[in-house]
Amino acid sequence: MGIGAEEFRHVLSHFASGVTVVTTWDEDQRPTGLTVSAFASVSLDPPLVLVCVEQRAHCYPALRAHGRFAVNVLAAEHEAVSRRFALSEPEKFQAHAYRAGPLGLPLLPGALAHLECRTVHAYPGGDHTIFVGEVESASARPGEPLLYFRGGYVPSPSPPPSP
Repeated sequence: MGIGAEEFRHVLSHFASGVTVVTTWDEDQRPTGLTVSAFASVSLDPPLVLVCVEQRAHCYPALRAHGRFAVNVLAAEHEAVSRRFALSEPEKFQAHAYRAGPLGLPLLPGALAHLECRTVHAYPGGDHTIFVGEVESASARPGEPLLYFRGGYVPSPSPPPSP
């Protein structure tokens, strides 16, 4: 006994998630990336994170081959960035600026946080691959995250008042 994909998607939509854009370089040294909400911390020692990427995604071969990836945690004002990188088209960076991070990976300016990772494991997970990366460089700035809930973007909750 199991559940169908639509029912599973509906149930999971009740879990709010942050929104990231995972980036790397393709074989021609062009930046490539995609919107990913399946992101989580795994370990503090060593510092590990995971991202789940659909195997049909345009940038999937680059993520498999490059051995490094960056996670750009999007800020509340980045809904348009999330939508752009969720598209299937290969040239997502043509209309979007980026800069090289400390380890040389493409980072999105203005992101709430950046993590540059070395891929240490890649596990099959149905139609996705679970990439585990050791974080080798990280930075963050003040701000509110972009959140996704019940199939849409939602405002970040206000922080509690200071005592």
